[in-house]
Amino acid sequence: MAFEIFDAQIMDSGMTVGSLLITVIIVFLGVIIGRIARLVFKKRFAPKMPVDTAKSLDKLIYYGIIIIFLLAATASQGIDIGGLVVAGGFMGIVIGFAAQSVVSNMISGLFLMIEKPVRQGDNVELPDSNVSGKLIDISTFSSRIQQFDGTVVRIPNEKMFTSNIRTFALSEIRRSDVTVGIAYKENIKKAIVVMKDAIIKNVTYSLMEPGPTFWVTELADSSVNIWVRVWHPRDDLAEVMPILLAVIKDALDKEGIEIPFPQRVMWKGSSNE
Repeated sequence: MAFEIFDAQIMDSGMTVGSLLITVIIVFLGVIIGRIARLVFKKRFAPKMPVDTAKSLDKLIYYGIIIIFLLAATASQGIDIGGLVVAGGFMGIVIGFAAQSVVSNMISGLFLMIEKPVRQGDNVELPDSNVSGKLIDISTFSSRIQQFDGTVVRIPNEKMFTSNIRTFALSEIRRSDVTVGIAYKENIKKAIVVMKDAIIKNVTYSLMEPGPTFWVTELADSSVNIWVRVWHPRDDLAEVMPILLAVIKDALDKEGIEIPFPQRVMWKGSSNE
């Protein structure tokens, strides 16, 4: 139906082969100008912008110029595109119902690029999807996250946009927590002092302000559990966690503070014969 309306508009306007050729030339000129504008943007402006913003503007400039030249070409030949727009709108509704998820992902991707809750290269976590890692890019329909084990996960933009996103990029520091159990016979204050001194001296990337903090969190079956919190620069997680527990254990062993194994007290009642 849309093509029949468009053909009728062409015949009514008396379009000739020459005018069609002029239309093609104008559109081709628009493509060339769009590429030149894209090249200038990439060299002069894109390096000063965030990567994801630059990519979005690059596409907007290129396709925007082409669309403008296409409309100018049809208008210059006296073609009334009103009927085509109406027919195209009707077809768009039909296609929209058939491809709701595709359209939803595309719109969600646009909102992600505009709102920028996360940026390319950020470490992110999607608790609802049990996915965490580095955001590689946000494309038209999906986003890619490289998990910390090296695998890459593709997330539909709709799910990315509607999910809770935990990001580590907005703060320069982050916290790591570990739980350490000591025997009931040990002095809690002494154990905390020993652990704190060991962390300050031996965990290179731990911060002095805010410094390490300690809480007794549980009187467990076999141990008194102490929650240890250490603050460090955001990007030094891999430098802190592998040595934190080792430093704590070595310090407690050196001071003779016991880290107990699970213990059970067995009581056997005597039977009267």
